[in-house]
Amino acid sequence: MPFFCMGRRMTKYEMRQRGAAILIIGDEILSGRTQDTNTATIAKWLGLLGIAVREVRVVPDLQSEIVAAVRVLSARFDYVFTTGGIGPTHDDITADCMAAAFETGISYHPAVFEQLAARYATMNIGPFNEARQRMARIPFGASLIANSLSGAPGFQLGNVFVMAGIPAVMQAMLDDVRGRLASGRPLLSVTVSAYLGEGTIAAGLAQLQNQFPDVPMGSYPFGKDGKFGTSLVARDSDFYRLEHVRTALEGVIRDAGGEVVEV
Repeated sequence: MPFFCMGRRMTKYEMRQRGAAILIIGDEILSGRTQDTNTATIAKWLGLLGIAVREVRVVPDLQSEIVAAVRVLSARFDYVFTTGGIGPTHDDITADCMAAAFETGISYHPAVFEQLAARYATMNIGPFNEARQRMARIPFGASLIANSLSGAPGFQLGNVFVMAGIPAVMQAMLDDVRGRLASGRPLLSVTVSAYLGEGTIAAGLAQLQNQFPDVPMGSYPFGKDGKFGTSLVARDSDFYRLEHVRTALEGVIRDAGGEVVEV
């Protein structure tokens, strides 16, 4: 299917640029009480599928904030992955927010309700009370995301994938999402390091970036054995092109008077 932008055909890079966004939902993340590890997991997983993450947001358990973020991100990117807020407590409002964002209704999903009721009836994990029944509420028009770990599913609404905040459960849900994505070649990366400061190699790196404007490059300071240096990182899905960029990065380091080192 052809892609067009502002009356013209989009280039391959413009299409790839759309990529994905990650929306982390929860006051516990913003307060620092809970450390977010889901972003790294999702980003690495998507990279293996050739889908780049272009934006990450963290929002509180506040409907207006969640709805606004979902509407913006789902319009801007091919895919949006959300984690958090689909549990049994009063502040788990993500399902309702998704229904509001897509202007649809929400109710108890009969199959999910039955599945969860059976699970709680056969396992010694407490009663299937009103709070736990909340996890069976699914927006109209959504497709379920299977949860092989704890049973309560996530769901997909449009191009938004709504998953649990608990890292292990979120990872289990990713298994059911893979086949729904238009994947490409894995995103690869190369790293070249030297005991040079960022300011020493900044000009050379900028010139190289101008030569390869569609290959993301960055510099990252590091410390090792009491010495400080910089790692230069480039990412692309074309292995041979990336190897050419690696050689050029090594040249940037040599031109700045440094030597390539392993860190």
